[in-house]
Amino acid sequence: MSGSPKYSTVSVASAYARREAQRRARREAERRTRQEQRARERAELAARRARERTERRERAQADLERRQREAADRRAAEQEAHASRMRQEQVAAGSRRLDEVNALLTRVRTAEPDAPAAELAAIEDRLAQLREEVGRGEQLDGPIEELRGRLVLLSSPGDAPQPGTGYDAVLAGLEQRLAAIGPDGAAHDPGGRQNCTELLGQLRAAAGAGAETRFAALLGTVEHALTRHAGTAQHHDDEERLRAAEERRGEEERAAARAAEKAEEAKEAKEAAQEAAQEAAQESRAAVLVEAADRLGVVRGSAEAVAAEARELADPDLADRVEQALHAVTGALGGEAAEEALEAVGTLERLLPEAEARLDELQLAFTRRSDLAEALQDAMCEEGFTFTDGSEQGAAFVLRFERPSGARYGATVATEADGTPVLVYHVEGEPDVTLGPVAEGAVCDRTEDLLERVHEAIGERDGFLPGELTWQGKPPRGHTRSLPGAGQVRRG
Repeated sequence: MSGSPKYSTVSVASAYARREAQRRARREAERRTRQEQRARERAELAARRARERTERRERAQADLERRQREAADRRAAEQEAHASRMRQEQVAAGSRRLDEVNALLTRVRTAEPDAPAAELAAIEDRLAQLREEVGRGEQLDGPIEELRGRLVLLSSPGDAPQPGTGYDAVLAGLEQRLAAIGPDGAAHDPGGRQNCTELLGQLRAAAGAGAETRFAALLGTVEHALTRHAGTAQHHDDEERLRAAEERRGEEERAAARAAEKAEEAKEAKEAAQEAAQEAAQESRAAVLVEAADRLGVVRGSAEAVAAEARELADPDLADRVEQALHAVTGALGGEAAEEALEAVGTLERLLPEAEARLDELQLAFTRRSDLAEALQDAMCEEGFTFTDGSEQGAAFVLRFERPSGARYGATVATEADGTPVLVYHVEGEPDVTLGPVAEGAVCDRTEDLLERVHEAIGERDGFLPGELTWQGKPPRGHTRSLPGAGQVRRG
């Protein structure tokens, strides 16, 4: 009936097919040209990045050599400063110990009026001599302790503990002092060690109630003996060390300096290696980000144009794929995710030729629909129709016509999935439709004849060959075929 959608597939005439093949070949050539141009741009950008990497490496090497020279100069200055500080500290320490000995000398003179004047004068002369030697930076621990021991021998004996208390603690302290002198003391001063041991035995025997006087007398003797033993042991040790130290001190100092320098160099090398590794990682990451950004810059304009044109040509899925691939790159670059950005831009580069090829086919299909719509409009107007309206709805053109009788014809120019053009008509208010019996099927003679004439006119001039006009319920020619759009809401 006149209200049922009428349908006709359209084949392409050989002349039109040849023109379309020429257009396809031209678009393929243009597509290859664009791809080659993008490849050249990528190669130029890669070469520029390589030059910049070389320049950065050369600058980094020069900077490393400069820092190594500065570090060597700094280590030399630090070593000299350290040696100077050590000398100053040694002089200060020796001076403090001599001040302590001088204070002890003053106390002996004050507290021991019977002390031998000659001995005190000799000690004072030796003290002055040691001050000069300490001022020259010499190590004089032994002589200073020996001088201190001589003064202790001249001082008053120690005070005894209260009766019945403190003996064990005093004895333990003295034994600790003897033990602290160590085995070197016994080796260098065996007589002094034996004397101290015997005196400690006597002092231990004198400990107890009623022996305070004897204990006090022995206590001073033991303290003097321990001090002398310590000083003697140290003096012998110093003499022994001095004999060997003079020969090896220089080498030891040089070895220590070399070890310190090596340690400092190892530390600096480790820090430099860590810094270099970090810089290399950062440089590599930055280089990957720059590469991804460069490659995005090459394809971004084309990708945006493809997405926009795909939407215009009613392929939102293709537009979404390209936009998502583009957003994946920009998002990774924004987050400085280097590897993700590089992978995403590679995906976009691979997608773009496929998308452009698909876009070329969409454009050819659009052109085919547009040409067919124009041919249909001309043919309809020649049959007395008035063109009232036309619009593009997705991947289809919708044209509306009106006959002088008031009947309205809506024609949709679409494309099937395999690219075949198709015409779909909706007719309203056509009075000259006759209906036959149901058994024979609906009949639409006059409307069908009219549209067949329109199709003939299209085929004669415009390179399109519309097929048989059919509709739902039309008697089949050999088999029944369901019409596309059957059962859908009418558009006009």
